[in-house]
Amino acid sequence: MQHRTVSDVMTRRVVTARPGTPFKEIAELLDRNGITAVPVVDDRNHPLGVVSEADLLRRQARLPDPQGHTDPLYGQPDSLTGAETAESLMTSPAVCARPGWSVVEAARTMDRERIKRLPVVDETERLTGIVSRSDLLRLFLRHDTAIREEISRDVLDRTLNLAPGTVQVAVHEGVVTLSGRVERQDLLPVIERLCASIDGVVSVHQTITRLRDDIGAPQRPSTHEGLGSPARHG
Repeated sequence: MQHRTVSDVMTRRVVTARPGTPFKEIAELLDRNGITAVPVVDDRNHPLGVVSEADLLRRQARLPDPQGHTDPLYGQPDSLTGAETAESLMTSPAVCARPGWSVVEAARTMDRERIKRLPVVDETERLTGIVSRSDLLRLFLRHDTAIREEISRDVLDRTLNLAPGTVQVAVHEGVVTLSGRVERQDLLPVIERLCASIDGVVSVHQTITRLRDDIGAPQRPSTHEGLGSPARHG
């Protein structure tokens, strides 16, 4: 089985800013390119931080209110001087990904750090791309037929070497349903785990029985949530 990596889904042509890029120019970069954030890089293209729409709006929210209103959330308004360039606006240090990371690792990092995108750097720490939440979620746009064929071919046949027809696979909206009969109980969690790791799988349901149990009660149905390899730039 082959799973997509960050290198497969990232955007390679990255709009960047320099530490001295002014506030207004950053806003224009975001608007002109239809993006929500830009990495801030040094002269060697090493990411120093990221400036997002949220950073710009946060700065604006701290300006004095024309009506003189105050908000406890922001405390006393800032003066009209302050965060004017990318260096003073950015969130730093930049949390970065590697091209070889699995999309699951990228998703977990975004979730853990509560960020929406990751600059991607090579072994020299130079920026090579950016990956966002939307890039990872595109994996779930895979057609059900492609998911079913990969499970049948790569999981059941090539990896587990099960005889054709041993396990039947149905996929609807990324949800995989498995049925059939296997000889060993310990195969069940393996089958579920491998199917759940396929790109685009939302979850796995199975009602597979063991051959020796066919004359008795069927195995209890189970559900396994898929990571979609992700699972969870920009």
